[in-house]
Amino acid sequence: MSWSRALRWEKGSVEQVNGLIRRYLPKGTNFNNITAAEINRIEKRLNNRPRKCLNYKTPYEMFRLARGALAG
Repeated sequence: MSWSRALRWEKGSVEQVNGLIRRYLPKGTNFNNITAAEINRIEKRLNNRPRKCLNYKTPYEMFRLARGALAG
């Protein structure tokens, strides 16, 4: 796969995640008013949300699989 094709695929994926984040933090949100606990809650929800591009696994599941593969 060429580098530019990989970047096009990633751009769509990044835009998808940005859209998910905007559900919690709409455009114009003052980040000075967001607590670390709120960020952690959003992060946990997003990382435990199944993704079609991950064959309906969650990012957290994929991280654990990759971490296990690296340890073995």
